[in-house]
Amino acid sequence: MSKHFEDARYYLGRATEHAAAGVKEELEPIEERVREFVGEEAEPDPSRLERIEADLKELSERAEGETKRAVGDARDRLAAYRAER
Repeated sequence: MSKHFEDARYYLGRATEHAAAGVKEELEPIEERVREFVGEEAEPDPSRLERIEADLKELSERAEGETKRAVGDARDRLAAYRAER
């Protein structure tokens, strides 16, 4: 994959994260009012351990995807090399 596409994919992911955080921040006051009206308590914030576990899971999935892409690219290059010989 071209470096430009990899960069674009990275920045698209970052933009998505920022947009989601912005929407969540804007909707928090509304969520609190609805919870007060309905009588439900807000979900507790994740503990430090839960946040770390989620981060590790995300990193693991990202590493797995990158590894699969790298292996696929290596196989393609090897096949192209063998075809040239």
